[in-house]
Amino acid sequence: MSTPSASETPAWRPPGPPSPARALRARRGGPIPGLRHRPAVPADPEKVKEVDRRLEAWARHHDLFPAAWKGDFAGFQFGRAVVLQHPGAADLDRLAAAGKLLLAENLVDSCYCEAEEGRGGSPRGLGGRLVLAQSAIDPFHGDPVHEGEWRRGVQADGPLRSYHWAVKDFAALATPSQADRFVHDIARLHLGYLGEAAWAETRYVPRTWEYLVMRQFNNFRPCLSIVDAVDGYELPEALYARPEIQRITALACNATTLVNDLYSFTKELAGDPHHWNLPRVIAANERCGLKAAYLKAVEIHNRVMEAFEEESAVLSATSPLVERYAEGLAAWVSGNHEWHATNTHRYHLPNYW
Repeated sequence: MSTPSASETPAWRPPGPPSPARALRARRGGPIPGLRHRPAVPADPEKVKEVDRRLEAWARHHDLFPAAWKGDFAGFQFGRAVVLQHPGAADLDRLAAAGKLLLAENLVDSCYCEAEEGRGGSPRGLGGRLVLAQSAIDPFHGDPVHEGEWRRGVQADGPLRSYHWAVKDFAALATPSQADRFVHDIARLHLGYLGEAAWAETRYVPRTWEYLVMRQFNNFRPCLSIVDAVDGYELPEALYARPEIQRITALACNATTLVNDLYSFTKELAGDPHHWNLPRVIAANERCGLKAAYLKAVEIHNRVMEAFEEESAVLSATSPLVERYAEGLAAWVSGNHEWHATNTHRYHLPNYW
């Protein structure tokens, strides 16, 4: 498939967003009406408090917080996120390890990718930054002189340090296969970042199916595919690699990533009205208003979620181990939805109901 050049890109843009102030007065939080989701296991407040304590101490120790993150740590609710997402976690050490990975992924995204004031991110030159980020978890092997320079380079940069130490701590609790799985899933994530950045640079308007493909890479997969490691067991590589297991993994990841598109919609409109998310892509392609596009995006999420639930139920009947893994995926999806629906520091719903 050939990608249209910037000169061939449609000039039309969807209508502007509703007044953010009006939307925020109407709805501040809670679940999206009509969105298919399952109740999450409530987060134990003591676990949340302890995971947050460990994560903040770890981040301070490695000097990971840039000045622009002032106040963001508490607002993001990292501890509550991982406790909700991993209700079957074997212990607090594994919950903290999941939290470190989540924190590191958000640090790289914010500082390398997001073109927000004070963050330093930009689509321009992103590939160079991300290949170095990948090396922080997929180590460089070369001559001693250049290996030494690489090590010093990794430790001199906050986002690179966060990747390096988060994966080091995770690998101490996971099997080599699980750690390697995570490394490959981060590479998938970086590929998605690059696809989105390329569209931003060329002002390309993706078709809806193209956007959904990008979101299968630029999504939460590195978080979901560690559910067995966090729960204290391993889904063997030979089983994990089977196409039907890969499919339910991808469906779960896609469903929860579309949840993010829907809950962050108003926030993104206020911060960058030209940022692509599923409702905006639908509006651009179907030349409809944002409300109609948003409700169509809810329907797309629901169909993806339905496919995950139906297909994982069939696979779960084939093996207790597969059933445990599928339940872990479902728990992550439910917990992540609960985190989005209740985190009013970050998310507010539009006035569409």
